Amino acid sequence: MSAPIFETFGCRLNAYETEAMRHLAGARDGPPDIVVNTCAVTTEAVRQARQKIRRLRRDHPDSRLIVTGCAAQIDPGQFAAMPEVDLVVGNAEKLKPEIWQRLARDHTEFDGESVLVDDIMSVRECAPQLIDGFGTRTRAYVQIQNGCDHRCTFCIIPYGRGNSRSVPAGVVVDQIRRLVQGGYREVVLTGVDLTSWGADLPGTPRLGFLVSQILKLVPELPRLRLSSIDGIEADPRLLDVITSEPRLMPHLHLSLQSGDDMILKRMKRRHSRQDAITLCRKIRKSRPDVVFGADIIAGFPTETDEMFENSMRILDECGLTWLHVFPFSPRHGTPAARMPQLPRKVITERAQRLRSRAAERVQGYLASRLGRTERVLMETPRMGRTEQFAEVSFASDREIGAIVETVITGRTVNRLTSG
Repeated sequence: MSAPIFETFGCRLNAYETEAMRHLAGARDGPPDIVVNTCAVTTEAVRQARQKIRRLRRDHPDSRLIVTGCAAQIDPGQFAAMPEVDLVVGNAEKLKPEIWQRLARDHTEFDGESVLVDDIMSVRECAPQLIDGFGTRTRAYVQIQNGCDHRCTFCIIPYGRGNSRSVPAGVVVDQIRRLVQGGYREVVLTGVDLTSWGADLPGTPRLGFLVSQILKLVPELPRLRLSSIDGIEADPRLLDVITSEPRLMPHLHLSLQSGDDMILKRMKRRHSRQDAITLCRKIRKSRPDVVFGADIIAGFPTETDEMFENSMRILDECGLTWLHVFPFSPRHGTPAARMPQLPRKVITERAQRLRSRAAERVQGYLASRLGRTERVLMETPRMGRTEQFAEVSFASDREIGAIVETVITGRTVNRLTSG
């Protein structure tokens, strides 16, 4: 009996879904299936997936090669046309038990049928919570939402994930309760557009309600963390919990994308640069220990030098620490792909400038922690993370899963150290 071999590209949600597929697939007779879970966020991600598919076919000539994920959902034809690929499976189909049951029964079960991809926009519910405990042995990731109702001009993901749909609060709370009973000390809420949670549920609850319910109904959960939020969608109750509840970690990753108002409008974002600055100042005023991260796109079409400098300045004005920088990559089918493009060299240079400035801000933050006492959740005997998600290395072993108080005695390029 052989279990499938999985290759995953892209976001944490994709990784979560790979674990769900692994749970559904089990083992079967014959050579192992090869399953590639693709990402579509950039053209580079699609190129890397196609390259990996060719390499996997060379390494596993007798296996059935299955492609799924966002890139496969958006353009199944390009993967079905690859001679290395046997089957293309859509994002909704990949989490259906009956698909994996058919795959396990017979190597020829899908002969003559090379594409199993339906209309993702017709999907109205999240897939069942198929797994508990994806993540480290101490931190688990819980999907509470999938899809997106917004249509940012640069983004292809709604066409791979569908419209926004939410996991009911009771289901989320029950899963988190099981995780805590299983020994997990921290839970991270994940989704494509986390702050849209609840809009499709009866009564249209908001994310602040869900977070409050989790903290109230699972009092034994030491740490709750949000993976990413769209600040303009943060409801008043959520902001109140962020600033007042110590069990909600003081680490917020913001979907900013740019620091220039004109570029934000051309991106079809819903916030201004001042909205982002005001949000960060408001939260930091009530909770000074909070640390912000953000996504920033470098070299969006029509971005002038002055517009780019606004993005550079917003790092300091919002007090950002952990930055994810994306060089703009046109995605076929999006409005931004039809806008006047910048030279690739300019995009690369701007991305590098943002990353360099972000590295300086990380160094400044790490230096500011020297001599301070931090509460660290141990992930390995000698490595853990602070409440603000900074890594801490220890000189001697600690108990995995313990939350230890320790004085920070040093730092390296990207982490803190403690004796």
